[in-house]
Amino acid sequence: MAPDTVAAQPSLLEPTRLGGLDLRNRIWLAPMCQYMVKSEDGVPTDWHLMHLGARAAGGFGLLITEATAVSPDGRISPQDTGLWNDEQAEAWSRITGFCRQQGAKIAVQLGHAGRKASTWPALPQFAGRRGTIPEFASGWRAVSPTPDPFPGLDAPEALTREQIGGVVEDFVAATHRAEQAGFDAVELHFAHGYLVHEFLSPLVNTRDDGYGGDGPGRRRLALEIAAAVREQWPAEKPLIVRISATDWIDGGWGIEQSIDLARSLEMVGVDALHVSTGGAVIADIAVGPEYQVGFARTLREAVSMPVAAVGLLTDPAAAQDVLDRGDADFVAIGRAALREAGWPQRAAHELGVRDGTLYPGAYRRGSW
Repeated sequence: MAPDTVAAQPSLLEPTRLGGLDLRNRIWLAPMCQYMVKSEDGVPTDWHLMHLGARAAGGFGLLITEATAVSPDGRISPQDTGLWNDEQAEAWSRITGFCRQQGAKIAVQLGHAGRKASTWPALPQFAGRRGTIPEFASGWRAVSPTPDPFPGLDAPEALTREQIGGVVEDFVAATHRAEQAGFDAVELHFAHGYLVHEFLSPLVNTRDDGYGGDGPGRRRLALEIAAAVREQWPAEKPLIVRISATDWIDGGWGIEQSIDLARSLEMVGVDALHVSTGGAVIADIAVGPEYQVGFARTLREAVSMPVAAVGLLTDPAAAQDVLDRGDADFVAIGRAALREAGWPQRAAHELGVRDGTLYPGAYRRGSW
């Protein structure tokens, strides 16, 4: 057998399809904030080329960028990436092209931080600073469904119905730029207590108009964004949605509401679900290996579209077990990928697969 011949592979390493997109395996790079746009203009830099490019060369099937804001006030911090202008799209195109050259596909996670916007970057040099960045220090007034603040942050401004329509338009405009920038997929960030999750959660959204109240009202913004983006995004390119399956608090957003949302998202043409949890409010979460996987399985059993599991999936054998049990169709690797850009290469080794195609030619001498 030739050295680069792919042996009978475990499903984690099998080539697969997501919508009309061919992926070399079922391993995703989870989106993780980098806070490295020091110019504060949303334009990705050499850091982002290095960060994503190294993991493309490390064998990931699908890379998902950090939360990339659809508008300046949608950034989590001033040092976040964006996709609200053409300069940003041009800078992203350099990164997408390089990652595809390494055999990976790349998605942009489009999001709006809502009431958790304008916060200090989570970097060591800002360790002594917490909460909202004041306007005199390059901050801005955050927006949300209501003026109720997230604990420890300043009170946001409640969005008017006209402003809500503007948010939908911002997502659509960013989607057009994502295509110009060469992204293979779009992921909509509806999780972790950011704007869309704020509308979904009854613990945050106490509006009494058409965007609040009952389940359909609270789901309205999510579905309007997903439908509008799907209409503009090429049919052959996947549209992924990341949700928090639960707020981890009684009376909050929970798995049954997530099932209703997932089914509605599937009806408007979403291709895959990326299942995380929490973030809308402060909650006591028992974090441990695979602590979110059960939610992925429940949602996978409720819809026809594929589901990705995420959350302390650090061991290749355990990741393979998630697929073998039918808990998910894909696994997303986050913090472990920060420690090890070549996590998929090690996974192949530990699962008994010698696959030289996961390495750039110049690196094959160093293969496991």
